[in-house]
Amino acid sequence: MANASAKRVASQNASTVNNLRLGTLVSGVLSLLFRLVLRRGALSPKTFAFWIYIVSLVPSIFLTRYLERIGSPRYDDATGTLISSGEDLSRPGVLEWCFDVVYITWACQVGSGAFGQWFWWFYVVIPAYAMWKLWGSVISPLVLGRGSGSGAEEEGPAAGPASKRQEKLRKRSEKGDPRVQSRAVKR
Repeated sequence: MANASAKRVASQNASTVNNLRLGTLVSGVLSLLFRLVLRRGALSPKTFAFWIYIVSLVPSIFLTRYLERIGSPRYDDATGTLISSGEDLSRPGVLEWCFDVVYITWACQVGSGAFGQWFWWFYVVIPAYAMWKLWGSVISPLVLGRGSGSGAEEEGPAAGPASKRQEKLRKRSEKGDPRVQSRAVKR
């Protein structure tokens, strides 16, 4: 028997999956409509714009299907009861990035149909963001080392301005207030 939380997740996932399907349909139709009306030459297989559009369909369709598969709730065929709510598609992290790639792909497809081939340059946002995250979380700590930063962290509490709460706790501990316990900080 599913609890209320699982039912809520299943309901949100079903709504999200329906929005993904609708978004894929709308972006595809708008893109093709703009290409037919405004950029008829972009539909020729001899052009770069046609092939980049076709190639951009791969991550869009792949990630949409992936999100649909992991997020779709599963029900018992006989009784109609909820078996699994699926993965929570509103979780931050990799799933959020999958949605970002899908949305940027849709925007580039529609934008390139409406404004021209130059709109595909916005697709560079995806690898640029990935490199920024990779640098901040993996490369920078390996290259620069975790302990090598500015000397501010080694100087202790006098290095920077303390928050109001920290100031209040420091004053209480100086007065010997039993509510405040000073602990040794391990480095």
